Amino acid sequence: MSRTRWKRPQSVLVLICNDHGEALLLERRQPAGFWQSVTGSLRAGETAQMAARRELWEETGFDHSVPMFDLRQKRRFPIIPPWTARYAPGVRFNLEHWFLACVPGRRMPRLSREEHRHWLWLPAARAARQVFSWTNREAIEAYCGACSSPRG
Repeated sequence: MSRTRWKRPQSVLVLICNDHGEALLLERRQPAGFWQSVTGSLRAGETAQMAARRELWEETGFDHSVPMFDLRQKRRFPIIPPWTARYAPGVRFNLEHWFLACVPGRRMPRLSREEHRHWLWLPAARAARQVFSWTNREAIEAYCGACSSPRG
């Protein structure tokens, strides 16, 4: 079976944090136990900003009312073996663009049931330990506190 449409080796990571320094994590259906922030590949003709908004909506139901910031950070990483077949032959690396979405409190997402099975809010330090991806861990550690409002 030949594949005519390969995934683009560029993706977005949308870190969702709240004003209490917590990160929203989603557990993928496959593989089980794979926790992450919102992620997804760029489609043909789509910018990283467009993909981030689309993925945020598709995976959580959070719309344009949620403030989202381009962190102007990118990470290049090797595509792990379970997913290499989705890309054209010879493609071994992906370029990930980072975004931050800030929500008040512990807003409940509307999951894409085909893609995710559970969600949870965790303090940033715990969330960083929970995620599979080193890039996701790095983003949580560096940016999750940026949504916190000063308390007085």
